[in-house]
Amino acid sequence: MFDPSDRSRVFALPMGVDFPAALVDGLCTRMTDAAPHEMAHVELFVNTSRMQRRIRSLFAKKGARFLPKLRLVTDLGRDDIGRDFPDAVNPLVRRLELAQLVRGLIEAERDFAARSHTFDLADSLAGLMEEMQGEGVHPDALGELDVERHSAHWERSQKFLKLVTKFFGDDAPLNAEARQRVVVKALIARWHTNPPAHPVIIAGSTGSRGTTRLLMEAVAKLPQGALILPGFDTDMPDHVWTQLDDDLTSEDHPQYRFHALLRALDLTRNDVPLWDTARPASAARNALISLAMRPAPVTDEWLSEGPKLRDLAEATRAVTLIEAPTPRHEALAIALRLRKAAQDGRSAALISPDRMLTRQVTAALQRWGIEPDDSAGIPLPQSPSGRLLRQTAELMGRKLPSDKLLALLKHPLVAHAVRGRHLKHTRDMELELLRGGPPFPTRADALTWAAARKSDEDTQGWINWLWDALDALAACAAAPLPDLLERHVALTEQLCAGPDAGGAGTLWEKATGEEATKAVTELRDAADAGGEMSCADYGDLIHFVLNRHEVRDPNAPHTGIMIWGTLEARVQGADMVILAGLNDGVWPELPSPDPWLNRQMRRDAGLLLPDRRIGLSAHDFQQAVAAPEVWLTRAKRNAEAETVPSRWINRLTNLLGGLDGDGTQALADMKARGAEWIALAAALDHPRSDVPPARRPSPVPPVEARPKKLPVTQIETLIRDPYTVYARYVLRLRPLDALHAAADAPLRGLALHEVLDRFAKDTAAHLPDNAVELLIKMADDVFDEMVPWPATRAMWQAKLARVAPWFIDTEHTRRQFARPLRQEDKGAVALDGLDFTLEGRADRIDEAPDGALILYDYKTGTLPSKPQREHFNKQLPLLAAIADRDGFKGLIRRKVLAADYIGLGSDPRQEGDRFEHGDLDKIWEELTTLISAYLEPDKGFSARRAVFETRWEQNYDHLARFGEWDETDDAVTMEVGQ
Repeated sequence: MFDPSDRSRVFALPMGVDFPAALVDGLCTRMTDAAPHEMAHVELFVNTSRMQRRIRSLFAKKGARFLPKLRLVTDLGRDDIGRDFPDAVNPLVRRLELAQLVRGLIEAERDFAARSHTFDLADSLAGLMEEMQGEGVHPDALGELDVERHSAHWERSQKFLKLVTKFFGDDAPLNAEARQRVVVKALIARWHTNPPAHPVIIAGSTGSRGTTRLLMEAVAKLPQGALILPGFDTDMPDHVWTQLDDDLTSEDHPQYRFHALLRALDLTRNDVPLWDTARPASAARNALISLAMRPAPVTDEWLSEGPKLRDLAEATRAVTLIEAPTPRHEALAIALRLRKAAQDGRSAALISPDRMLTRQVTAALQRWGIEPDDSAGIPLPQSPSGRLLRQTAELMGRKLPSDKLLALLKHPLVAHAVRGRHLKHTRDMELELLRGGPPFPTRADALTWAAARKSDEDTQGWINWLWDALDALAACAAAPLPDLLERHVALTEQLCAGPDAGGAGTLWEKATGEEATKAVTELRDAADAGGEMSCADYGDLIHFVLNRHEVRDPNAPHTGIMIWGTLEARVQGADMVILAGLNDGVWPELPSPDPWLNRQMRRDAGLLLPDRRIGLSAHDFQQAVAAPEVWLTRAKRNAEAETVPSRWINRLTNLLGGLDGDGTQALADMKARGAEWIALAAALDHPRSDVPPARRPSPVPPVEARPKKLPVTQIETLIRDPYTVYARYVLRLRPLDALHAAADAPLRGLALHEVLDRFAKDTAAHLPDNAVELLIKMADDVFDEMVPWPATRAMWQAKLARVAPWFIDTEHTRRQFARPLRQEDKGAVALDGLDFTLEGRADRIDEAPDGALILYDYKTGTLPSKPQREHFNKQLPLLAAIADRDGFKGLIRRKVLAADYIGLGSDPRQEGDRFEHGDLDKIWEELTTLISAYLEPDKGFSARRAVFETRWEQNYDHLARFGEWDETDDAVTMEVGQ
């Protein structure tokens, strides 16, 4: 195939060329005069499975013929030469071994990292070891590094890295990278003594890894060997090419790897001919991008060479720049363009490293029934089987909170055999026990709930089945990894099977179950290397293992709409390409912090610099942006802050913006095309213009449907937001309690009320000398019962201990006038002439020696001011009015002297109202007037009539469609039927 040559043989294909198609065409052209069977002797190495599949399909389109031996560069260890070496060690076994070392380091050096980072650090260390073996660097080289000028952290890392020396011994099991390097060296040695006579070609690789680079250099020197480089920049001048010698300043350039490879082969860029005559999609765009990507030291050449660029309008005619306001708008615009491509019958590929963005695009495409061909699939922990395994692992050795319990019960794989009955029990338990119930429900709580509702034996059997598994998960303790794994799998299968059923339900079925089986099998095979670990460490490990697996959608995706990773930009073959997520930190991704070696230490040791990944991303970008039609998209803002455009977008826009005339017009046209699609994306979810906004509602229900009684706490609501009373008491809509009880202000108020109620009952006859200590002791007991969060409990106890002396001091004063009579007492009084009853509950009622009453209300927050009490906050005065009208059972004809708030917040104080003759009658008359008004047939319950603040949120604002109107709009009355 090739003429004899004394020099290494390297070919290239420029950007904008369909690399696999040009590779196949060039190969067929060179084999035109050869016998048909000669093609079968050609050995062709490629770097990805997708490239391999595409080459096969391209050969198939050319008709029946012999195919070359298509192999992956990573498959060398599987041929005959690999049989002389033992199999590579299970990578998970190596990581588990390293995890034990990392765990020991963390325990010895507490400030090194958190224990939860054990497996991430082990994975990072394993990656470092694989890189060392791939680059041929022995740990001894790390020991020779000078760390005197670096921090103690690096010195400690160096000491720890010496512990892994045993994995580099001659008799140590080889990992995949080490075995690949040994196999490559053996193959090179064989070729040195007996070079193959048939063609050997490596196509599509950049030689970024040491072992691959070693193989490429050897192949290039074979008599019939050749390299075919993808995305070779044929527009970059020689003087710029020579600027790439310094890896510290040039490693992030897209052509640096080619420069380093050619330098090692003693070749120049002019010694690299083109493999095929295929022309790029836009030679003018290639020249523009080449200039934009110049190395930093020579970007000043934009001034001299920029004006020489020709056909800028043609170069950018098929380029669209999307700068969306949010990631959602970016995803919608991309989905719209992909939909149009599918409608037009054109192939389109979305290329992005941002998996969140690609998932948003996939979700947006579902509205049109388009399922893209996603090369990455979805992470196993986000699939049904993987998510359930993760959920149950997180519960091992932990108390079960109600929200996690409900998430587990509603998982689609749990109790699959009796799914309908299971969901009914789950719904009933959620509404009647979990919401507003104990934050950490137990079997006893569930059985008490079942008994109270007189449930049948089936419900009790379901509860026992459920808590048999949950209690077993919670009882987990530190144990060897194999034992923890088998316990975890068995209990997960028990939950999937359901009550009175065996097997594992559908846990291991379908694509997600099959991938979960692989993950569990992988961990089971390596478990002996894990040693003993805690349940928390096991949960971290399961999450780590599951994240190493992805699930491919078994349904047939759309053949023309594809989602690729950045590496697959080399495959090309799409009519249009969308490069998305082009923000700095996303694409290119910033180098991950290296916990073991800094940048200078890596360079001194002969390891790859962090900039290598940026250089590879830059090369992928340079290839992809040369496609026939290109979209460049980014979001100006993410969920947290303004974003920074990718450095490549910055370079391109700065270059074009500095070229007055054609350049600025070309950039404006790119942005204008993008703005049109952004407008379409914004219009996609915009309501129709002919739909008027809702008006501020004031519903007028029938009089007989209006509330016949209200608690005193709702009178303020009736004044401030009558619509809430309408929704709650006329429509009978109740907001659901929070699923997971939180350590919030209402709970603190309940606990504090319970403390003070017990204290008042126990000390009603006499206030002891140790009243402060007694109050604090009672608080400790109550908080232990009602507040299951240790940190919150301690904080609340400290707050009460701070105000306890003040409370006891003022309690002495209160006891001089009256003694505690009742706590949490209910009362009610009907309004004369109206079909309405006012109800209330008094926190505390004290009785004076003459029988007069004083009412108290405990507050943990801010006390209402006097104007608020006069106009809105009527709770305590109305309770006094109920007492004045004999509304509390057994308290007849009693005079009410006062009603006070006792504030126990950060500024403890007592204030309220003293009642003179006629004061309570006036309050009652005002209430009667208010209720009478709302019983008038034409009176509406207006929304947000006099809210405390405009940002004051109510439970029913969404029902009133607040936001389409505001408080300045007039309320519109509307009749409400029965």
